[in-house]
Amino acid sequence: MNKLTHFDTSGQAHMVNVGDKPNTHRIAIATGKISMLHETFKMVEAGSHKKGDVLGIARIAGIQASKRTSDLIPLCHPIALTHVSLEFQTNSHESSVTCQVKAETTGPTGVEMEALTAVQVALLTIYDMCKAVDRGMVMGDVKLLEKSGGKSGTWVAEK
Repeated sequence: MNKLTHFDTSGQAHMVNVGDKPNTHRIAIATGKISMLHETFKMVEAGSHKKGDVLGIARIAGIQASKRTSDLIPLCHPIALTHVSLEFQTNSHESSVTCQVKAETTGPTGVEMEALTAVQVALLTIYDMCKAVDRGMVMGDVKLLEKSGGKSGTWVAEK
């Protein structure tokens, strides 16, 4: 198992030095899900919520959040994202929406945190827009699905 990289030899938290790392094309894919009452789900899926297009607004919120990740996570490097995409999959049987984010950059450090932050904020935005009709929504299953690039290469979550 690798050591924790955000601590120096005396155990103090620090930002990892990526100055000597080569720029490589890096991709991270993350996912998460929000479950809700069926009536709420129908409004979201139909786009008939009185506040507007819930998934469209959540998509923009997720993209915006990915760009602000280093402002939220104290030891996260600010990076130049080259691409961020959010896709939503609705499941009427479960009354749930799954969000999948793909984040990309070319640089010395990965984009896992940006993808995970985008998922969380997109789900929180859905919650915020629908909480007036359903305060019992549940968010979960947020995880990294895969990452590629850098010294450690490709990693894919076990199914």
